[in-house]
Amino acid sequence: MANPTGESVSDAVRLDFDRRLTLQFRGSVVTSDAGLLAYRELDDALGLSVMAGEMLADARTANQVLQGRIGCLLKRPIGRPPNEVRRFHANFSYRAATWTKPRRVIAKVEWHPGELYPRVGFIVTNMSRPAERVVAFYNKRGTCEQWIKEGKGAIKWTRLSCRTFAANAVRLQLHALAYNLANFLRTLATPEPMSDWSLTTLKEKLIKIGAKVVSHGRYIVFQMAEVAIPRQMIQEILRLIAELRLLPPSAPA
Repeated sequence: MANPTGESVSDAVRLDFDRRLTLQFRGSVVTSDAGLLAYRELDDALGLSVMAGEMLADARTANQVLQGRIGCLLKRPIGRPPNEVRRFHANFSYRAATWTKPRRVIAKVEWHPGELYPRVGFIVTNMSRPAERVVAFYNKRGTCEQWIKEGKGAIKWTRLSCRTFAANAVRLQLHALAYNLANFLRTLATPEPMSDWSLTTLKEKLIKIGAKVVSHGRYIVFQMAEVAIPRQMIQEILRLIAELRLLPPSAPA
């Protein structure tokens, strides 16, 4: 960047859906969260975060009964550790003290490169398919639940405070539309540095950016702060969106 305080005013970005709108960037704008640096300095001096981490440590232990049933899988495999993940499954019947009957338990043990201990997980299920397919099914279910959780956190689609069922149904559909639009933006029109952003980060850094609106006779200029996202990244997003537009039909010969 040639100017250490921000990009020049002449380097503006126009939007295709309304050519009157212009984006200008000011890199010298100070973020509103700068005051948190004082809190961080005080926390470092008092050691409050370290103290809380020691007091709130998770004291839960593994289920020794279940791990005893798969003890052979918890021993490190003989030989040189491979560079890929080694995954093993086990299938057995188990009855806890509070259960009225035995239930099927699927165990998954993963040995990851560079890790000393395996990652162990148990699934209690009534499905009769093979253990590998049961684990794959529950992994997809977990992914779906993560999407639902993401919608609750980023889009707030559980805030249905209308008085009638029909109004809440419409409101939920609008939330679903907003979620799909944001997800399409994240997967189809974001450059590589933003590929791993969550919807919450995308909303806070890209959607909810403060801007000063300057209206002229023929144009409307949005002067945006360049603290969160630089001008080059905005231009790359607009370029990717432009590639998604349908080409106009060619004129007949």
